[in-house]
Amino acid sequence: MDIYEQIVALRHQGRRGAVATIVNVRGSIPSFRTAKMLVRDDGSIEGTIGGGCVEADVWQAAREVMECEKPRTLKFDLNQDPKYDTGLVCGGTLEVFIEPILPPALLYIFGAGHVALNLCKIAAASGFDVIITDDRSSYATKERFPAAREVHALDFDQATENLDPNESSYIVIVTRGHRDDMRILRWAVQTRARYVGMIGSKRKVIEILKTLESEGLPAHLFEQVHAPIGLDIGAITPEEIAVAITAELIAVRRHAESKLPHLSWFQSRAEEDSEPVADSCLHDIDIDSGRER
Repeated sequence: MDIYEQIVALRHQGRRGAVATIVNVRGSIPSFRTAKMLVRDDGSIEGTIGGGCVEADVWQAAREVMECEKPRTLKFDLNQDPKYDTGLVCGGTLEVFIEPILPPALLYIFGAGHVALNLCKIAAASGFDVIITDDRSSYATKERFPAAREVHALDFDQATENLDPNESSYIVIVTRGHRDDMRILRWAVQTRARYVGMIGSKRKVIEILKTLESEGLPAHLFEQVHAPIGLDIGAITPEEIAVAITAELIAVRRHAESKLPHLSWFQSRAEEDSEPVADSCLHDIDIDSGRER
């Protein structure tokens, strides 16, 4: 396979990598403009940009690029830096652009109600590959979720048994009831998923987390759980809640560094002893009245 086929294969395997391309050349260099080298997450390479110290430096930078997920440009002056003097007749300068190769961002949505319906549309349009799972065959259909990559009508325990989310996976829990939410959260926090979020009021979140901790799950597993879910934008309707959740997914995916107004379960917990627990604006959609969400 050529380097482009290798890139496609790497993404299909759910793995990371980085591609280095010579983008600017002056003078004589030990390769040619547009030469490419793929560096995989296990350190192996495909292709070359000329070998020697330049390639070694690019390899190291590529490892960093695939971790931070941000591209870099490196400049090399083969005239001035003695470490690039390998006895070859080269004395030029070159620039190498290194870009990350990332696996598809898989978004597992558990639940197929109103919030899931809108979240699937918005998240898919934002670049996530959406997989819908619900235990109701009348809700979990491809006709209802045309934007989804996959739709499964399965018991939640059966569905999670066959899943192994990787570090590029996102899990959103929006089922129709507390019991199912807790079952999925119990599984989700023990996966490698990059993001785990669960809808619900602060009171519900606290109750579920206390129950799971009483079962023996370590408290540290819940520190990165986004619950109540989504950025705090005052969302009320299912459509607005879907926007708030997608915004938070994007913030996590793009490594947003600024402090964001998200609602976290541990903040809710700290408030539990100091004041009455109020429902978040990202609340259950009439869950007590039995309406689907």
